[in-house]
Amino acid sequence: MKSINVAILGFGTVGRGTFKVLLENEKLIEARCGFKVNVKKILDINPYAIKSSGLPKRMFTSNIKDILDDPSIQIVAEVMGGIEPASTYMLKALNAKKHVVSSNKAALAENISQLKEAAKKNKVELMYEASVCGAIPVLSAIKGNLAANKFTEIRGIVNGTSNYILTQMTENGMRYEAALALAQEHGFAEADPTADVEGIDAANKICLLADLAMGYYRKPSAIKRVGISGITDQDIKDAVEKDCKIKLIAKAKLGKNGIVLSVKPELIKKDDILYNVDYEFNGITLKTDCADDVFFYGRGAGSVPTGSAVSGDIISIAKIINAKPAEKSPAKKK
Repeated sequence: MKSINVAILGFGTVGRGTFKVLLENEKLIEARCGFKVNVKKILDINPYAIKSSGLPKRMFTSNIKDILDDPSIQIVAEVMGGIEPASTYMLKALNAKKHVVSSNKAALAENISQLKEAAKKNKVELMYEASVCGAIPVLSAIKGNLAANKFTEIRGIVNGTSNYILTQMTENGMRYEAALALAQEHGFAEADPTADVEGIDAANKICLLADLAMGYYRKPSAIKRVGISGITDQDIKDAVEKDCKIKLIAKAKLGKNGIVLSVKPELIKKDDILYNVDYEFNGITLKTDCADDVFFYGRGAGSVPTGSAVSGDIISIAKIINAKPAEKSPAKKK
């Protein structure tokens, strides 16, 4: 059976989730695709991650060159997080003519134009379904079944941490600080929650969505952004009295003066489809000219859900590799 070799950059939450999906569903993947996806190398410098994995030490490396210089590795899955060195590693992998998969919305949103250009130049694939709303296949839908549509608005709850906090404040009367602490306790929020609660994560995601669906790119730092850290219990009570909920909404809207991107808390009425998107769940609506309104809902984060999306992109690229005819050796002259 044909084998496709993969390298994973980073063995934290998403890296482990990706490995878990590829390993536990190995036979299913082989049966559906007709090839074996083999994780050959993992880049990580954390001794605990290496020791606790239970995997052979030879699978790990701290040197990106061990991956870039290995011609047998065809796909690189970047799941490190952060803008650097992830951006540089992705760019080097593409220029080494390796296909790249990423869940890293910060690095992608900051450098998407450069990364796409490198992929095009080197005739390799760049896929990043997991970077926006975890396991929800919204990017695949935009590129696939909805590709014939003009998108006039993207609107959604794309950050599970802020949504969890706001839900706890609304449903259980918790103050912001207590709701944040609970989110951290359950692993929905990082020790430093700034990117989530100040709307930075949501800005990265709407940047990628607008680029893909509308062909409109702006740096995340240029997007109008307001987070949820200033929302009080009184704000929540006022919203409830109006039969509304406060949600952090990321939006890209086509208007008379062009496309406007924003991230800010909004009052959501009961008849709005986003009203019942609660806790750590995400929901996105796409307004199109042919398919009308399309709604996506599901878990937007987590080790295995995000690993599922990364694995899906790996399999999609593996299918492309597998479908290409083998290069023929030059015919010998008689």
